[in-house]
Amino acid sequence: MKLFLTGYMGSGKSTVAEQLSQLLNLAYIEMDHEIERMEELTIPEIFEHFGEEYFRRKETELLKNTAEECIISTGGGVILKEENRRLLKKGVVIYLNASWDTICERLVNDQTRPLWNGNDDNKKEHFTGRLPLYKETADIVIDVDNKKPEVIAKQIVARLNSHH
Repeated sequence: MKLFLTGYMGSGKSTVAEQLSQLLNLAYIEMDHEIERMEELTIPEIFEHFGEEYFRRKETELLKNTAEECIISTGGGVILKEENRRLLKKGVVIYLNASWDTICERLVNDQTRPLWNGNDDNKKEHFTGRLPLYKETADIVIDVDNKKPEVIAKQIVARLNSHH
């Protein structure tokens, strides 16, 4: 079983993937960290030196080359490319649905995300623009507001058991 965790930056994908990995005894890949490891650059450095499109190509390569049995914590923008959405459909897509308020609260002091460092109007537009793609791609939607990662992971396992 290949599980893809999707959702906007700050929705908890990486933390929940780690919890799920323990519950399901499956390896997990944190997509951004894996791209940083492969490129030997941080995400901000990749954006600065090569641009967002280059980074998006790296996401696609990673989706094409991941093992069949694993959990993948995707980057928040992975759903932007149609090819990626098709690749995600080869596994079970779990959308971690966080409200705008939750995202803002979690990212208030975050300086590591290139697409978060704009003005507030652009951020909200960016967020709402992606929502339909997350929903359309998802097999399972989990609301994450005011929930601990362990609780979210257990909800996912329960939904997976009823999903199959």
